[in-house]
Amino acid sequence: MKYPLWLLNGYLRAVERPALARAKSPEVARNRFLRSARLNFVMPPRMILSERSLGPKDQPIRSLWVQHSDAAKPGLILYFHGGGYFFGQPETHAAMLARISQLTGLPAILPDYRKAPEHPFPAAPEDALAAYRALLDLGYAPDQIVLGGDSAGGGLALSLLQEILKSDLPKPGGVFLFSPWTDLTISAQSHHSNARAEAVLPPERMAETAAGFLNGADPKTPAASPLYADFTGAPRIFIQVGSKEILLDDSTDLADRLKAQGVAVDIEVFENTPHVWQIFQSRLKEADQALLALADWLAKGTPPGRAKPEASR
Repeated sequence: MKYPLWLLNGYLRAVERPALARAKSPEVARNRFLRSARLNFVMPPRMILSERSLGPKDQPIRSLWVQHSDAAKPGLILYFHGGGYFFGQPETHAAMLARISQLTGLPAILPDYRKAPEHPFPAAPEDALAAYRALLDLGYAPDQIVLGGDSAGGGLALSLLQEILKSDLPKPGGVFLFSPWTDLTISAQSHHSNARAEAVLPPERMAETAAGFLNGADPKTPAASPLYADFTGAPRIFIQVGSKEILLDDSTDLADRLKAQGVAVDIEVFENTPHVWQIFQSRLKEADQALLALADWLAKGTPPGRAKPEASR
């Protein structure tokens, strides 16, 4: 069953956004998101899912391996799920990554990185770096590893990328981002201009969420707010974001800065789509369009150069 975009936006604004706004604890948000994922997100057929551990033996990172049975291309996707650094887990995003695996022929691994408030900054970036180093140690060629992430996970993928560049580690083959959270200062204009239209994220809790994750760190620290990082020499980057999101400027400002630093970046702004709408693959036409555009970008090895997908209103 496909959802019309207007109906999904209405449901999210009426039900999911208020639920996030009034969540009393991270545990409440974690349990609600997991239940919603099981009910609403469609797993493609013939998927192979297994748990693996990444990182050092004294601090292993539980990770979920997601692969379509036909996925046979070399390389893999290292994907960081969203959830404001407080909630979400590999299982909440497994169906979307399964569909990406089906479309691209690439397996994906999703680390269950440490989250606030139990483990505030810099725990998540440390886990991201440990996961990448572990893949290199396992023999994966860096140019065949694609980093990906959505929302806070998109910020985490960028945090990892800037650390790779800063440490002169072998660079991944590319990075894709869905509505990344790149600026924890919460100062972008779209936090105000899109506050009423935003369908998922409660604007009134963004500063609180950022502060809880940062735990006293400077919100302009590049490892936490990659908008302020230097990405000179980075591999190609692909960004998708919705026009009515409060995080719209987190993407468009990032794209402008990347271009100024000489990075090959392609950004697609979808009209009226909710935050990380790609997760509704198989349920929403615009989500299917977005993932096809991603698969095209990955297959060609260059930005897709295609017209912006049309979204229904």
